[in-house]
Amino acid sequence: MIGWIIAIAVVVVLVLIYFGLYNSLVKYRNRVDETWAQIDVQLKRRFDLIPNLLETVKGYAKHEKETLTQVIEARNKMMEVPADNRQGQIEADNMLSESLKSIFALGEAYPDLKANTSFIELQHELTTTENKVAYSRQLYNTTVMNYNTKVQSVPTNIIAKLHNFTEREMLSFPEVERVAPKVEF
Repeated sequence: MIGWIIAIAVVVVLVLIYFGLYNSLVKYRNRVDETWAQIDVQLKRRFDLIPNLLETVKGYAKHEKETLTQVIEARNKMMEVPADNRQGQIEADNMLSESLKSIFALGEAYPDLKANTSFIELQHELTTTENKVAYSRQLYNTTVMNYNTKVQSVPTNIIAKLHNFTEREMLSFPEVERVAPKVEF
């Protein structure tokens, strides 16, 4: 009789451990998805601010049509990337970030534009959004690292394989963004 009770107790403990490990994998996977959603929210916010910025700049920089066209093309490319292609979205986002830098450079070239209240407010909003995007990317990569560690670690790796929990890819950035800009006076 005691042997049966011990056997049942061991089975119950093993089942509870199994459930705990499975639930922790679900929790980490959901955190990865949630942090990606935060990046998506910030990208959408920036995406929505761009037309206002372009309209403000158009009036001051009529002959800077090429710069404005680059921003519009980069914004349109972001729309074309499928929602499930995270790396593609980041690459399109990087292209958009580069083209936005040229818009901000126009502010330096046109003192009237630089003094325009709408331009200043939009530039501030976009800068704030850029900071939020950078933070969200960092949080995403940290969350993916934690999830991947869980998926690879014993004993959760056994449960991960049984239930098709697969590793996620961290966001990577082009070499150009890894090189510090050269500042000359």
